[in-house]
Amino acid sequence: MGRIGISCLFPASWHFSISPVGCPRILNTNLRQIIVISILAAAVSLLYFSVVIIRNKYGRLSRDKKFQRYLARVTDIEATDTNNPNVNYGIVVDCGSSGSRIFVYCWPRHNGNPHDLLDIRQMRDKNRKPVVMKIKPGISEFATSPEKVSDYISPLLSFAAEHIPRAKHKETPLYILCTAGMRILPESQQKAILEDLLTDIPVHFDFLFSDSHAEVISGKQEGVYAWIGINFVLGRFEHIEDDEEAVVEVNIPGSESREAILRKRTAGILDMGGVSTQIAYEVPKTVSFASSQQEEVAKNLLAEFNLGCDVHQTEHVYRVYVATFLGFGGNAARQRYEDRIFASTVQKNRLLGKQTGLAPDTPFLDPCLPLDIKDEIQQNGQTMYLRGTGDFDLCRETIQPFMNKTNETQTSLNGVYQPPIHFQNSEFYGFSEFYYCTEDVLRMGGDYNAATFTKAAKDYCATKWSILRERFDRGLYASHADLHRLKYQCFKSAWMFEVFHRGFSFPVNYKNLKTALQVYDKEVQWTLGAILYRTRFLPLRDIQQETFRASHAHWRGFSFVYNHYLFSGCFLVVVLSILLYLLRLRRIHRRTLRSASTATLWLEEGLPSQKIAGTL
Repeated sequence: MGRIGISCLFPASWHFSISPVGCPRILNTNLRQIIVISILAAAVSLLYFSVVIIRNKYGRLSRDKKFQRYLARVTDIEATDTNNPNVNYGIVVDCGSSGSRIFVYCWPRHNGNPHDLLDIRQMRDKNRKPVVMKIKPGISEFATSPEKVSDYISPLLSFAAEHIPRAKHKETPLYILCTAGMRILPESQQKAILEDLLTDIPVHFDFLFSDSHAEVISGKQEGVYAWIGINFVLGRFEHIEDDEEAVVEVNIPGSESREAILRKRTAGILDMGGVSTQIAYEVPKTVSFASSQQEEVAKNLLAEFNLGCDVHQTEHVYRVYVATFLGFGGNAARQRYEDRIFASTVQKNRLLGKQTGLAPDTPFLDPCLPLDIKDEIQQNGQTMYLRGTGDFDLCRETIQPFMNKTNETQTSLNGVYQPPIHFQNSEFYGFSEFYYCTEDVLRMGGDYNAATFTKAAKDYCATKWSILRERFDRGLYASHADLHRLKYQCFKSAWMFEVFHRGFSFPVNYKNLKTALQVYDKEVQWTLGAILYRTRFLPLRDIQQETFRASHAHWRGFSFVYNHYLFSGCFLVVVLSILLYLLRLRRIHRRTLRSASTATLWLEEGLPSQKIAGTL
């Protein structure tokens, strides 16, 4: 009968044979051999599994990490998985002057790297809509009845509570941050409103809400949060990954004596609303001041903060300049301009005995209105009649004094201190009026070019109002552009140009301004920067908990994938242990063979078997 013999470089006692009848003989292999073979097979399987997982998880992702990261931000429109226990939530209520909006954010569990920030995104409901709700009026309307504030804010919190899983409420931070409307109230009224919120909200809602979670933030804080939000979405707080990314040398605040570090270049922001204009950008180098007075002013305009989760790490320490200019928004500037026109014209009429602007047939000729358009100014019961001449260059010249520039060095609008900008290695995003002025009518939003913009603005201003109206009726402008936009487009274009180039001193050949309404198809709110800054220490808590769990040795599933170096070390120890064990077995087996040979010689010499046993 045929027989197959199988042997290897294992001890001879491991040799076995298989035959058609004798297949069950493998079951006679002793238990120790089966255990060792099983361990070896398991080790090989684990090695293969770890290689496949690590290659898939780290190899492919490392190659495509940058693409995948930005792609995820662009296409981040999937509904939030509320059944995932590793998803955390946060709430920010923006209490503005005209109303209050609630934003619900979410983020996955931190990856354990203390250098990385939380991956915070807006929560989306089942219909993939952002979880956002707005109510009117503004919270400042309750200045004389603060006891009604908690009832006013309750619908917003109920809305958030419906979307966030009930089990997550107690660990969900809630921040109620009030802006411009509350800033103008007396401190006593501010305090009364905040007290009502801090007293009543914990009674009706289980969110994580402490005394520091409700406050009136300054314009400087709001600007910092907006700067954080845009740079977070742009990925500027992440590590340098390739040589093509723009970098900047940074002197970390408080450690200027140390060598400068290289990190990603952050983007500055320009935001021109109806009432105010704001600028914010990083100041990477230590700045010098022309005088002690200028240094004192600068302290109120420079914000230094650590965005990282560990105060001992300086990688995310930033020095940001933030300045807000009231009265320099588009609508406020037009109002100031009209007030000046009215006052100066009335004075000239009185001195020269003229009637300019007092009747439709003797209008004031306004270079900042489109050609042949008619407009009126009402003040103190008087009416002044205007007719546009559409002269863009003269308009710019007329509004230049409104910049209130001074002859001092390192100053901008209103003579306010402004640290130098390295224009050759900088990038700015322009929002609100910067975008509307370039896109709504001129249809050139995006990359800003001063020469192209100036030519388009000149052509628009010099076009007759009747033609502009005809184009409007044909739908040639942006869908949300209205007649108010058309009427004041000429003025606002000149105002934006002067604020940018004369007020903030950007050269006319500056190429790195992008005007935008959204970034990666998302409207970037300052609330995103607020939640990111205020939850910055949460990753440290997760890291500490992970360290604690790791120190209490419980092998959890496939956690080795996330620390493959540790796993590889453990695997090598296991393999070496098996090899040492096998070598020991081989030595024992050889010693047994030598003893058996000696016993055979003794038997051949006629020694009794009892002596043999005793000798062994």
